[in-house]
Amino acid sequence: MQKILVSSCLLGNKVRYNAGCLSLQRADLDWLETHCELVVFCPEQSAGLPTPRAPAEIVQGQGIDVLQGRAQVLNNDGSDVTQPFILGAEKTLTICQSLAIKYALLAEGSPSCGSTVIYDGSFSGNKVKGAGVTAALLEQAGIQVFNQYSISQLKAALAANA
Repeated sequence: MQKILVSSCLLGNKVRYNAGCLSLQRADLDWLETHCELVVFCPEQSAGLPTPRAPAEIVQGQGIDVLQGRAQVLNNDGSDVTQPFILGAEKTLTICQSLAIKYALLAEGSPSCGSTVIYDGSFSGNKVKGAGVTAALLEQAGIQVFNQYSISQLKAALAANA
């Protein structure tokens, strides 16, 4: 059974910045639980960030820019949380590598886990194309990243590589 890393918040765990959670559609969750071994992980909590915590966004870039030292992750009060976000990404990659995980299902929009869309760093609710810090690091390491809206693509990838 293929192991899949899954953002903890997608499974109803209240680990998001606002102590909330997200959820997958019941049919998708049932399929994943039947066909995959789910490894549940939250990069931000693994790095020691509290729940709840201030909202954070990547300022002047996206995840790859943070990893290359060209952008920062800031809280809405201006405090710099770049290092915990990088640490969380590194811990996530370590888990994936140690368990030979090739696929990750991460929460879209997050400055850690967003895979196609993140907030623009202005704290105004604007979204831009881009990936969060964890998603960027995993993709850089060859791990395919999906989000709660692309589960059909994850299923197709799993079928193609079965």
